[in-house]
Parts: sequence; structure tokens; C-alpha cells
Amino acid sequence: MPQRFGRPGLLGTIARTAVISGTATAVSSRVDRRIGERDARRQAESQAQQQASAEQPPPPPPQQQPAAPPATDRVSQLTALAELKAQGLLTDEEFAAEKARVLNS
Repeated sequence: MPQRFGRPGLLGTIARTAVISGTATAVSSRVDRRIGERDARRQAESQAQQQASAEQPPPPPPQQQPAAPPATDRVSQLTALAELKAQGLLTDEEFAAEKARVLNS
């Protein structure tokens, strides 16, 4: 039988088509399998996170800071100091020192 040169014959074309088709099918199947595995892994991780968050107790409420003393308390203290100064029981220096203490507290 003489050797052919140039284009492949009918059997060569069929063989080449079969190889290409088989390769495409194998690659497609492998890609689909990897996508399925990835999706399953992500779903399992999501479920694990949901279970972990459901099992954790809620965080404690923030502690309330003590309320600042009412401003009227300072006003009443300053009024009492002014009365003591007016009566002559406090000097100007003592009044200024006590006034600074009340305002800074």
C-alpha cells in the first residue's frame, strides 16, 4: 500500500476527532468535579461558622459609666463658698483655691 502525503484520510480524521473529543470531555469532567468539591467545602465552612456563632453566648452589655454629679451640686457648693467669703470666714486666696477644687472635681 502506498504512503499518503498531505491531508489525513477518513480514518485519521475520525481518530483525531475522537482524541480531541475525549480530551475535552475529560477536562470538562475534571473542572466540574473541582467546582463541586469547592462548593461543598465552602458550604461546610459556612455551616461550621453558623454553628460556632450560634453556640457563642451573646456579648455582655456594655457597662454603664457612673453619671456625672449634677451641675446643681457644684452651683450649691459655689454658692456656699460665696456666702462664707461674704461673711468673712474665707480669705480671697482660700475662696479661689476652694472654687478651683469644686470646678475641677
